[in-house]
Amino acid sequence: MSGNKQTNLIIYQKYLEMIYYTNDLVRKYPKSETFALVEEIKHTMYSGLRLLIYGLKLYNIKEKLKYLNELDINLNLMKVHIRLSYKYHHISMQNYTTWSNKITEICNLLGGLINSCLKR
Repeated sequence: MSGNKQTNLIIYQKYLEMIYYTNDLVRKYPKSETFALVEEIKHTMYSGLRLLIYGLKLYNIKEKLKYLNELDINLNLMKVHIRLSYKYHHISMQNYTTWSNKITEICNLLGGLINSCLKR
C-alpha cells in the first residue's frame, strides 16, 4: 500500500510540474490563440488534474478505473494539442520534446496505476 501512495504522490507532482511548464509556454502564444488552442489546452489540462485527484482519492476500484481511464484519454488529447502547437510554430522543437516527455512520463505512471488496480 505504501508503494501505491508513493506512486500517487509522484504522479500528482509530475502532473503539477506539467501544469507549471504548460502555463509558462502558453503565455507566449499569439493573442489570436488565446480563446482557441490556449483555452483548449488549459481546459484539457485542468480537467485532467480533476480526474487525477478523483482517481487517486476513490477506493472503489471500478470508479477509480473510470477516472484513470478518462485521464488517459485527456493525456492523449494533450499530445494532440502539443503537436498542433508545434505544427503552427507556437513552440520550438525543444519545447515540443520536453512537453511530450513530461506527458509520456505521466502516462507511464498512470499505466502502472491502472495495472495495479486491475490486479486487485
